[in-house]
Amino acid sequence: MTIDRIAILAQATFFQGLAPQSREALAAVCHPRELHKRAELFHEGQRGSAMFLLASGSIQLHKTAPNGEEIVIKVVKPGESFAEVVLFEEDRYPVTAVALANSRVFEFLRQDIQHLLGAADFRRDFIASLMRKQRYLAEKIRQLTSHDVETRLFTFLREQYGPRDLIAVTISKKDIAAAIGVTPETLSRLIARLKRQHKIIWNGRTIRFPSGYWQRHTASR
Repeated sequence: MTIDRIAILAQATFFQGLAPQSREALAAVCHPRELHKRAELFHEGQRGSAMFLLASGSIQLHKTAPNGEEIVIKVVKPGESFAEVVLFEEDRYPVTAVALANSRVFEFLRQDIQHLLGAADFRRDFIASLMRKQRYLAEKIRQLTSHDVETRLFTFLREQYGPRDLIAVTISKKDIAAAIGVTPETLSRLIARLKRQHKIIWNGRTIRFPSGYWQRHTASR
């Protein structure tokens, strides 16, 4: 067990509700794994026995439609967990996970989690974390179905990088387009319009927002 693992677990969204002793127990059974850019962590339909926490980098989760099109479910950012479903509901991964950048993940085996769930305190905290995750995903679905493309883009950028005036983008425009449910061409047209309206300055991998944009945006929501 290392202090690094415990610190990362303490900052992870999914595990924030866990008591310190529960996080220490998790840190003792997590297995760090390194992924190169575009490496596949697991494939849709593959038999699975572990959930994961992203410690650094970026992971895309997508499903394959009957016509072969890849439908992005989520772009995971550091501190977020994924693939919890194989712990309880299914023994196969419902999506494919691919690294969008060099990434480090913590792997938690089903057998280790089930052993920890034997403790009442850990079980209570862990189930509460699962319920928070379900509410979050329900809200994401609502956003994707009710918000316009511009709002979805700004929401995605804020969630991935925080409300900063200057963002260094770590994933491609193609991956961003997939994450907000549009084609790369639609995203390019949106970016061009936002530039004309002086809402953003997007040069290469750098996005600059007008000073105070995020404060005004939050106040108007």
